[in-house]
Amino acid sequence: MLANYLRHPRHGPLPAILLLLTFGTGLVDALSILGLGRVFVANMTGNVVFIGFALAGAPGFSLAGSLVALAAFLLGASAGGLLVARSGGHRGRLLRNALLGETGLLLVALALWSALPGTGAALPVLGVAALALGVQNSVVRRLAVPDLTTTVLTMTLTGIGADLRRGDVATAVRRTVTVLCMLAGAVVGALVVLRSGVGAGLVAVTAVTVLALVAAALASRGEPAWALPSR
Repeated sequence: MLANYLRHPRHGPLPAILLLLTFGTGLVDALSILGLGRVFVANMTGNVVFIGFALAGAPGFSLAGSLVALAAFLLGASAGGLLVARSGGHRGRLLRNALLGETGLLLVALALWSALPGTGAALPVLGVAALALGVQNSVVRRLAVPDLTTTVLTMTLTGIGADLRRGDVATAVRRTVTVLCMLAGAVVGALVVLRSGVGAGLVAVTAVTVLALVAAALASRGEPAWALPSR
């Protein structure tokens, strides 16, 4: 089973790298929800709902934060689309280039958190982090590895139920691993933020992204069959 993540016949090492990014999504959303005012930077469905709560006057929800994150995510997704147009002919290089940009943005977010006083850093950090996740989401969509969107689990969970009903245990297990990766990231992210603060959470997210970047850089070498755009 491990070989299907590291040396998949159609997707090469992409599944393993995307699982790592799924873990990172759990980390970064734990960070933004618990440390930056109840705002998602990866899960935009949640932000749309939170905007509705804020408009209705529900306490504890940041309309400005959710709007900033949503706008920045859309801008990042557009930038990811440009990256796909330039690097989409090699999936390994496309992911490498996206993660290089994402790492740079996360380092900017970390610098902003260190430089700006108190809560004044929250909105800029939310915007930069959401921009990074928008790039990631757009590029991962292009990679088209089944059940590994890195940010959304609704259809993955739906698929698990359907797989079990028809006895497709192998696919159900693969999808369950994806869910568990995000869950693990959320647990680790919550522990880091609650015990050590937002700065430590940003360091953890950046470290995971750098690890994924190194793996993608190694995967980008050569012209293996899996690197061709998925049809």
